[in-house]
Amino acid sequence: MKTSLDLPDDLIKEAMQLNDSKKKTKVIVLALQELIKKNKVADLKSYKGAFDLDIDLDSLRNRSARFD
Repeated sequence: MKTSLDLPDDLIKEAMQLNDSKKKTKVIVLALQELIKKNKVADLKSYKGAFDLDIDLDSLRNRSARFD
């Protein structure tokens, strides 16, 4: 999708240097991907403690040994 944006030059230049990129599009795509990832992780963290998992860690650790 082609879009016109008015972005601060200093932010784009700094992001390009940090990412060692020559293309503005690559930096913007990376920034959008990171924003999405950050928000998904935050959503997952909101579930912390919400589920009671009855897991026996000892049996999980030994599970691979049974298949060897």
